[in-house]
Amino acid sequence: MNFRYYFFLVLFFAASTVAFAQTEQTSDELFQLARKAAFDQKEYTKAIDLSKQALIKSPDYADIKVFLGRVYTWSDKLDSARAQFKQVLEKHPDNDDAALAFSSLEYWNNNSPQALQIVNDGLKYHPNAKDLLLLKAKVLNDLKQYNDASNTLDTLLKTDATNTEAHALDERVKDNAVKNKIGITYDYIHFDKQFSAPWQLVSLEYGRQTNIGSIIGYLNYANRFNSNGVQYEVDAYPHISKIFYAYVSLGYSNNVGVFPKYRAGLSLYAKLPASFEADAGFRHLYFTGDTWIYTASLGKYYRNFWFNFRTYLTPSNSAISQSYSFHVRYYTGGADDYFSLGIGTGVSPDDPKNVILLNNGSNYKLRSNNISAAYWHSFKKLNIFFLTANLDHQEYQFQTWGNQLDLGIGYIRRF
Repeated sequence: MNFRYYFFLVLFFAASTVAFAQTEQTSDELFQLARKAAFDQKEYTKAIDLSKQALIKSPDYADIKVFLGRVYTWSDKLDSARAQFKQVLEKHPDNDDAALAFSSLEYWNNNSPQALQIVNDGLKYHPNAKDLLLLKAKVLNDLKQYNDASNTLDTLLKTDATNTEAHALDERVKDNAVKNKIGITYDYIHFDKQFSAPWQLVSLEYGRQTNIGSIIGYLNYANRFNSNGVQYEVDAYPHISKIFYAYVSLGYSNNVGVFPKYRAGLSLYAKLPASFEADAGFRHLYFTGDTWIYTASLGKYYRNFWFNFRTYLTPSNSAISQSYSFHVRYYTGGADDYFSLGIGTGVSPDDPKNVILLNNGSNYKLRSNNISAAYWHSFKKLNIFFLTANLDHQEYQFQTWGNQLDLGIGYIRRF
């Protein structure tokens, strides 16, 4: 009797031990549960607890420590996050994930000098790491070290030409990299029916980068309707935050008919996740009366491409005039090297060549369809040449159509 009792007792404990061993989770299994809690369920407290349990089983598991540091960062427990990243980098200074996560934490918490030191340490072991190079460029841009940021992006784009976020950042950095730029643009517009004499436009510009953003002054000359006119214009792009910036424009001309007497514009831009950008605002024109136009657009970088859809809405007593355009760029290099194609309907108030057509003196809104192309090329970074072509099928009287061809050439010098 005693023998059978002890025999069954041993079997019971053996079975319990096996069952416990089978139900006990490994550090990898706990890590997967923690990732699911963080990414799928957004339960960061649960993810932290599971990660800690996993680290009890595997105290030197670097991937779990880096993940735990990221979750601490998302939970705004920055000192705890720093502690995890430092532990990993002390034992594994070549861990690029830890360097990226640690430097990102410092960058987004306005500690760019520390972020730069960490990202540079990571690049010593991984000089071609794409994420580290992109973050370094962001940090350098934040520190106003624009030339170094531009060089870093050049290095990145040589090995990753389809990096859309790098292209978007490169465009901003190049504007910041030099304090000044001058430019000249010439446009020749031929009409097959509407006017016997062509239109000609020349624009001179001077831009300067300031602490609040870039400011650009324009002197625009036009010869149209067999009359000459001059317009003075100033555009500004003030920075508001890392996400928002604005566009502000004012213009004046004493040659009404060749140009509007007054022109004004305001838009708010937002840099969105996944390389999207959106803006909304208004334009105001005054010829002999007020014209208010509202605009919005959505842009997206994808690999070597930039896509943009924009609309202009002009209310009147009888209806709302609508204008739409879609543009795509294909980047062949940096921000100033691309081909561009566009299609659209209606007249853009931002186009100095055709804005005069908005002043038709009638409640009837003339219609227009157009296609456009452009080629921009930079030479030794500081010199930019560009060619443009636009073909408009324009209603210049009620149900009377004609074509106009616009050919343009321009040069910009940064210094």
